[in-house]
Amino acid sequence: MIVLFTDFGLEGPYIGQVSAALHQAAPGIPVISLFADLPPGQPKPAAYLLAAYGMWFPTGTVFLCVVDPGVGSARRALVAEAAGRFYVGPDNGLFEIVLRRVARPLLWEIAWRPPMLSASFHGRDLFAPVAGRLARGEPPSAMAMAADPVSQSDWPDDLAEIVYIDHYGNALTGLRGDRVPASTRLSAGGQVVAHAEVFSAVPRGTAFWYVNSNGLVEIAVNAGSADQVLGLGVGTAIEVVG
Repeated sequence: MIVLFTDFGLEGPYIGQVSAALHQAAPGIPVISLFADLPPGQPKPAAYLLAAYGMWFPTGTVFLCVVDPGVGSARRALVAEAAGRFYVGPDNGLFEIVLRRVARPLLWEIAWRPPMLSASFHGRDLFAPVAGRLARGEPPSAMAMAADPVSQSDWPDDLAEIVYIDHYGNALTGLRGDRVPASTRLSAGGQVVAHAEVFSAVPRGTAFWYVNSNGLVEIAVNAGSADQVLGLGVGTAIEVVG
């Protein structure tokens, strides 16, 4: 399957055009939209989400990843392989955490170019055809050359910030839950929250943190929106207070 991981949004032509390009490149292969509302133009928070959510998919999955504020610049176009999954997208840190957390990552710079390549929509014109070819079973070497990674060495292994606000107002962090003891209290938006296993474990209107189904620390409010109640947004810092 091919999985879309983008900041394109659901409105407008972008997802539709990318999906059409994938259908042309890899007819009959399922295309799944995982995220279409990543923080716009922010590869760093997206990198932590990709590392957490990508692991849920089976080996052989191809991820088409586009958070690309540098489109049209000299930034490289990449194919990465990590734990048997392929990732196609720009070289701006988007694959940093995925590659860091596996034993033997591989990286290629895409050399192939289509006959028509717009300056501003590489997701449709370049990345989608490459993702489709990979999904059909072509090796990366058919369209790319081996490359060395450029590491974002100042990015931590776990990011103590809000990286995404979901439809319900829950605030996902870049912290892995297995790195944060359940006895820990976290400060977010000036309010301290304790751990609970599930929403029903706390009274309505109570803020808490828990480990979500994909292993990330998430801050929520039972029967409420954490982003509104606590004033949280992407980039809000999380502090451990005890």
